[in-house]
Amino acid sequence: MFLLGTLVNGLLIVIGTLLGKLLNRIPETMKDTVMKAIGLAVMVLGLQMGFKSENFLIVIISLVAGAVLGEMLRLEDKLNELGNWLESKLGSNGKGSISEGFVTATLIFVIGAMAIIGALDSGIRGDHDVLYTKSLLDGFTSLILTTTLGIGVIFSAIPVVLYQGLIALFATQIDLFVPKALMDQFIVEMTATGGIMIFAIGLNMIGLTKIKVGNLLPGIVVVGVVVAILYAMN
Repeated sequence: MFLLGTLVNGLLIVIGTLLGKLLNRIPETMKDTVMKAIGLAVMVLGLQMGFKSENFLIVIISLVAGAVLGEMLRLEDKLNELGNWLESKLGSNGKGSISEGFVTATLIFVIGAMAIIGALDSGIRGDHDVLYTKSLLDGFTSLILTTTLGIGVIFSAIPVVLYQGLIALFATQIDLFVPKALMDQFIVEMTATGGIMIFAIGLNMIGLTKIKVGNLLPGIVVVGVVVAILYAMN
């Protein structure tokens, strides 16, 4: 079931929010330690995916080209600007923490490499490991956010399910018009390239770096272009 990972993701956001309403006071040291533990696990997942590459030169080219495109387009800055705009609009309409919690949580859960890569993995390979990991992360994050922003966090499960579900649905149809050999090579190199991005997310989570992972996302598209060129040349 290609939507399984996405549905689990939405469910854990709801559960995390409900637990957050019950557990209003969580020590800051506990929050920090648990978040770093999840970050370490995310790093290991990223490394496992990165090592699956059969031609690491494709991964390097895709990451570099993707970073250049992302910086030129200022993807991460634009996403942050969109979030600030939405929050200013919804936060000023008298709904208080409900709108703030919804917008903040949605931006955290939807915007990022794990959402896209995980949904593609679910649709193309039926592999939900990335989304399961993201689900645990989002569940804990929703718990923490709810203690400060309120019940509005729970509504972020809706755009998460719709967004990731649509990507996964599209991915299931790719093999109808793309040759199997080309698709197999793309999956391998896309998984490896995405794994490096996920590793970067883990580094950010434990506080070692502040990598703009959003600006690396065009690398996924570059993988497809490079793999297609190499396939056509053979």
